[in-house]
Amino acid sequence: MRDLTQGNPLKLILWFTLPLFIGNLFQQLYNFTDVLIVGQTLGVDALAAVGSTGSLNYLIIGFATGLTAGFSIVTAQRRGSRDYRGVRKSFATSIVMSIFVTIALTAISLIFLDPIMHLMSTPADIYGDARKFISIIFTGIFASMAFNLLSNEIRALGDSKTPLWFLIIGTIVNVALELLFILVFHWGVAGAGWATVISQVISSLLCVIYIYRRIPLLQVHLSDFKGVFKEMAVHARFGFPMAFQSSIIAIGSIFMQSALNGLGTTSVAATTSATKIDQLASLPMMSFGITMATFTAQNIGAGQYERIIKGVRQSLFASVAFSIVVGFLIILFGQHMVMLFIGNQSPAVLKLTQVYFNIVGSSYWILAILFIIRYTLQGLGQSVVPTVAGTAELVMRSFSALVLAANFGYAGACFANPLAWVGSVAVLVGSYVAAIKHLHKLERMKAMVEEADGDEKDHISEIMSGELRAVSGRRTKKVFA
Repeated sequence: MRDLTQGNPLKLILWFTLPLFIGNLFQQLYNFTDVLIVGQTLGVDALAAVGSTGSLNYLIIGFATGLTAGFSIVTAQRRGSRDYRGVRKSFATSIVMSIFVTIALTAISLIFLDPIMHLMSTPADIYGDARKFISIIFTGIFASMAFNLLSNEIRALGDSKTPLWFLIIGTIVNVALELLFILVFHWGVAGAGWATVISQVISSLLCVIYIYRRIPLLQVHLSDFKGVFKEMAVHARFGFPMAFQSSIIAIGSIFMQSALNGLGTTSVAATTSATKIDQLASLPMMSFGITMATFTAQNIGAGQYERIIKGVRQSLFASVAFSIVVGFLIILFGQHMVMLFIGNQSPAVLKLTQVYFNIVGSSYWILAILFIIRYTLQGLGQSVVPTVAGTAELVMRSFSALVLAANFGYAGACFANPLAWVGSVAVLVGSYVAAIKHLHKLERMKAMVEEADGDEKDHISEIMSGELRAVSGRRTKKVFA
């Protein structure tokens, strides 16, 4: 387990981010292999069917991912403050809440699947395969929720390597099962769906085995479940805003997907292929951001305020520099990577993917800033402003779907992501600047407390409590979970 409160911040962040990036890469390979194998073996229409469900998938699965990421921030803060009993209590509470949410999400997603797909104007020629694939994914929500919860809790303690290995194993299993189910059993797109669910179940079981053999801090007992209902309010304050933020963003993507569906199967297939490359390219920026949530949470719990500022500044520079390089590469070579999915069989699709890469790749630097700022604020405990930023993304994507796509066609639709990133950063930057100012004040006051005594020390400590509440976006007297 890596303690992020001691040592060189940038070095620790890079070493923590590297396995996290590789892990996220393999997480994306679940979907990447779906598209690759489906596109090469079943054709462009099947590829479009799987791709047309992407935003709907993210609406539900993204909610689960955001929820468990929020829960893990509570765990990371308690790890930073050396509250080890609180760590186990946090994990127990997260388990109970995740079970309740999994049941609700599964029921809601399956009940309302058809109305939503009709609302999205899913093309009739791919509707059957699209529904078949996404219904299987939704049936396996429990597997996605379990793996995200367990891997996020392990990372919250400072271990980003172990979940990577389990993802690698899961991805290998996913590829093998897809080839078996599609090429041997001839299950079509359903085979891709079942392969994904089964591989996630295996990854989850590996996490459970590892926790109960190697991580005493997460080995919960019946006593840790006592009083979990009192703990739920704290975890809900972190988890649900991040979950709703993901869902709000996904709703915007659904609007966008609806607009693309209206442009025809060629546009859907082009976006399906291009977004898979886009997601792979943006993974390092996202990994930097996720690292900052854990880094910030551990250090705010440990009272290392100046260390947070230094780490954020260094991460911003590294992530933006990388984003410029990868944006340039994706514009030059992205279309060649798309050929992995569809070969040369559809020149019209390839032409549209280049339009996508030109617009999105040149905007990656904005995304890099967004990830660092958003996850830093979430690690500090802020939930309202990142949620508002998600709403801004929804507005921007809706604008692209309703106005730009309608007037400028596919190119207008491609501006959805860059405009969404700009809108989100515009909302977040004010809170970020204010938080940095509060952290500077806290660092100065920490030194003053060490030199003060008596009433003066109490007075400074009281002011520090107010600054901590401001940093975490709370008005109540209790600062940390």
